[in-house]
Amino acid sequence: KALTDKSDLTCHMRRHTGEKPYQCCICDKGFTKKIYLVKHAEEHTVDKPLQCNQCDNIFTSNSNHISHMMKHTEDKKYQCNQCGNSFSTNYTLARHVKLTHTGEKPYQCSQCDKAFAHTIDLIRHSKTHTGEKPYQCSQCDKAFTIKRGLINHLRKHTGEKPYKCSECEMDF
Repeated sequence: KALTDKSDLTCHMRRHTGEKPYQCCICDKGFTKKIYLVKHAEEHTVDKPLQCNQCDNIFTSNSNHISHMMKHTEDKKYQCNQCGNSFSTNYTLARHVKLTHTGEKPYQCSQCDKAFAHTIDLIRHSKTHTGEKPYQCSQCDKAFTIKRGLINHLRKHTGEKPYKCSECEMDF
């Protein structure tokens, strides 16, 4: 069989070795390719938001959660000498340094004088001017401008308290 690149060969060889390096964190099923794992993750339903165990990102779908978790395990050979974060390409390292450590805020709001380092922050901010609240609670009439606001609100309905005080063990 003719293979077009090294990753095709690597994946093909896994058929012979039985290696399945991409594991589902829910059912432990293994896969030869990341994309197969992501597709598989869509089969699982999410009862409550999933939180990354290496950072504080929260996800409402298994496939997004698993795709994100892969970012923590990919080869990252470009390290920031200012904060120690690692990146898989020199471009992403340079972008990180420019946006995080220089204080540069190239994304200017057209409605006010605020500026942002990241486009996502500008988009989020823009919703304060339009009043747009696209994240609607399915259990009550509350709506939110950002997804995290909805996720935090949903905890009131579920009773989930994911944060624990390290001093007194109280849940929040």
